[in-house]
Amino acid sequence: MLVCNVIFYSWGEYLVVGIMFLSIFVNWQGSLMIERGNRKGGLFLAFFVSITLLFFYKYANFILENLGNIFGLFGLQFDTRIKGLALPLGISFYTFQTLSYTIDVYRGQIKANKSFVNFAAYVSLFPHLVAGPIVRYVDIDKELEERHVNKTKFMIGLERLILGLAKKMIIANTCAAVADEVFSSSPEYMTSGAAWIGIIAYSLQIYFDFSAYSDMAIGLAKMLGFNFLENFNYPYIANSIKDFWRRWHISLSTWFRDYLYIPLGGNRTSSSMMYRNLFIVFFATGLWHGASWNFIIWGLMHGMFLVAERLFLEKALNKLWKPIGHIYTLLVVIIGWVFFRAEDLPYALNFLEKMFFLSADSPNIVYDLSHFINKQTVIVGLLGFLFSFPVFPYFQNKFKEVSNRNLINVPYYIGLVSLLYLVMMYLSVDTYNPFIYFRF
Repeated sequence: MLVCNVIFYSWGEYLVVGIMFLSIFVNWQGSLMIERGNRKGGLFLAFFVSITLLFFYKYANFILENLGNIFGLFGLQFDTRIKGLALPLGISFYTFQTLSYTIDVYRGQIKANKSFVNFAAYVSLFPHLVAGPIVRYVDIDKELEERHVNKTKFMIGLERLILGLAKKMIIANTCAAVADEVFSSSPEYMTSGAAWIGIIAYSLQIYFDFSAYSDMAIGLAKMLGFNFLENFNYPYIANSIKDFWRRWHISLSTWFRDYLYIPLGGNRTSSSMMYRNLFIVFFATGLWHGASWNFIIWGLMHGMFLVAERLFLEKALNKLWKPIGHIYTLLVVIIGWVFFRAEDLPYALNFLEKMFFLSADSPNIVYDLSHFINKQTVIVGLLGFLFSFPVFPYFQNKFKEVSNRNLINVPYYIGLVSLLYLVMMYLSVDTYNPFIYFRF
């Protein structure tokens, strides 16, 4: 399995695989040092090397660029980019996985794995390596030593893989075409309606794109005998930002909760310290997603609304008609996605002005609402809206109940195979459209 993982990763990353194995080896050694009694030394070694690698490859150019802007105010100029520095695929994910393992060993929650092969296979496991979810060692440690693959598990995994592929190819990629077209244009050349269509399309794209990858990872892992935890739980039905983060990218939000928020004091401190902790966590959440002020603002914005909910907003929402809380949550999330999608901060602010009718339209409008209204976008948009709610599991379970009662599973599996065939047709004609979270 380890050899296959290395071949898979090296196929696109070549020698950068050495960066991943350096991180793996240091954390493996650090955990062994901890168990031998050198607790602080082992933790420091793993933390220092892991964070240094992450910051160098992901944030060095961002730091240099901002330093260059500051020094530029005083007439000092220097090269603000390290030439040839590329972000290794999956570094944010495998860094957090290795660190969670070492920290858990330090806390005494798990025993250090003496086998480098087993530990390296866990970190580099190809289903989750490049875009998550963040799989903790404690969740699959027993399966590294002994796991069972049978026809039922394999079929469940294959079913999940097909459904994930369908979400990506049919819904996410169609929404991506609309979002990319809108965000490739200056806001002055679109109407407010087109701006809303663009950001709603992106909201559907990022959910169905990332949840599709998580579905595929969970399905592939199941086919190999591993049981990954769920990473999404219908986040767009949330009725508060707190509820949203219980449902969105669960593996990341729980990682920050367990390894940053709680160690900072969590809810056990004074109110002011608790609010500080929330801002630190969501500053880190934004920064984790990318070296850009847009991501930092996106994270701090979510932190700000979480603090507001704890102060007064949640109590106020609980007294109102429930759909109002849902509308408020969607509005905050959609505004946040503008910062997430925009190339830079000025574009994000101009786009928000256009959304809320605060800027005038150019005489030469390129995109209006009618430009995006066609049969495909309407159907896919409705599918995206429908499957953002937990309707599919309901009908899936009802169908399986009827099928099992009558011993007829054939129609359901014919539907799955037909769906796979449709996905293959999309793959054969679609242009290259990678998963969004590859860039993180």
